Amino acid sequence: MTRIALDPFVRDLDGESAALRAAGPLAEVELPGGVHVYAVTRHQEARALLTDSRVVKDINVWNAWQRGEIPADWPLIGLANPGRSMLTVDGPDHRRLRTLVAQALTVKRVEKLRAGIEALTNASLEKLAALPAGEPVDLKAEFAYPLPMNVISELMGVDAADHPRLKELFEKFFSTQTPPEEVPQMMADLGALFTKIVEEKKANPGDDLTSALIAASENGDHLTDEEILNTLQLIIAAGHETTISLIVNVVEALAVHPEQRAKVLNGEIPWEGVIEETLRWNTPTSHVLIRFATEDIEVGDKVLPKGEGLIISFGALGRDEEQYGPTAGEFDATRTPNRHIAFGHGPHVCPGAALSRLEAAIALPALYERFPELDLAVPASELRNKPIVTQNDLYELPVKLGCPFGHDA
Repeated sequence: MTRIALDPFVRDLDGESAALRAAGPLAEVELPGGVHVYAVTRHQEARALLTDSRVVKDINVWNAWQRGEIPADWPLIGLANPGRSMLTVDGPDHRRLRTLVAQALTVKRVEKLRAGIEALTNASLEKLAALPAGEPVDLKAEFAYPLPMNVISELMGVDAADHPRLKELFEKFFSTQTPPEEVPQMMADLGALFTKIVEEKKANPGDDLTSALIAASENGDHLTDEEILNTLQLIIAAGHETTISLIVNVVEALAVHPEQRAKVLNGEIPWEGVIEETLRWNTPTSHVLIRFATEDIEVGDKVLPKGEGLIISFGALGRDEEQYGPTAGEFDATRTPNRHIAFGHGPHVCPGAALSRLEAAIALPALYERFPELDLAVPASELRNKPIVTQNDLYELPVKLGCPFGHDA
């Protein structure tokens, strides 16, 4: 089996995803740092593996970990071994943590954020409208980033003063370019920041998710401090990074498909279709690390060996022709059915999926209603991905806003 080295600079994600699919449903890959794992690259096989009890999150199953081949300063160690949370345990332990977290992260709590999301969106749009007319604007920095960070912080009860530090630390957390000597300190700093947040909420609980996690109980059982800290990190990381990329990727997709953008703006295509197709076609999460095989597992005509690591290559399987037909590589906001698994599948499906969809469903229509002439300020070919193997994340999204609706040119 030919090994495919994932590019730490993410210079051609589409080409890399195509190469992974061409390798078959199971590809042998090399992660940055020379770490060897396998990747599932096809939709059907990914769904099966994500619900297979022989594939677990216990890092102690990993042969390379047992042999001491994974250094503590590996840039991706925080994703491979992020500490005990519902992301890293299976079976009864996972059900216990998922139940306790579900008590706190309720549909009602997420829905209560709707008015706040609308207010934050309108405030961001007012700031955009006040910028000098005709000059390119980095829509990621000015709109796509602040909204999810503010929403997730409101949900978690994180003070706005901590936002810059959170942004700095999470950029290092996800980046493959973080110097190895900085990784242990970065992980310690993240832990210290979340410890501070939890301690503040223990002293002064409020109507927020952190306070609810602290208070959650099932038959007298509570989350431990470690579980609360790691759950916070998981939800904040997933809750804002995914939504930033989703908003950015929708704007890019509509810019390079103006005929579909026109139909969206005149109501022929619903925003739900745009959001779901973008999640499939240009998924926010390119690869999810990492699961481990407790025994040999057949995947198509190949075998995932016992004790080996497995990543889920969502960027590859989102354009799987066996699932989506010969038009899998095309963006089509009218695609029906569109049963993608961009937020995962099975017991570990992303707990923040509903919030991410809600934010996008509020922010994007409001953005285009205010700026219907919104378009890229540079050719799409000039947009550059950040060096983050797990996230489909651009450095910036330069756009021309055009004349705000209701204003004279």
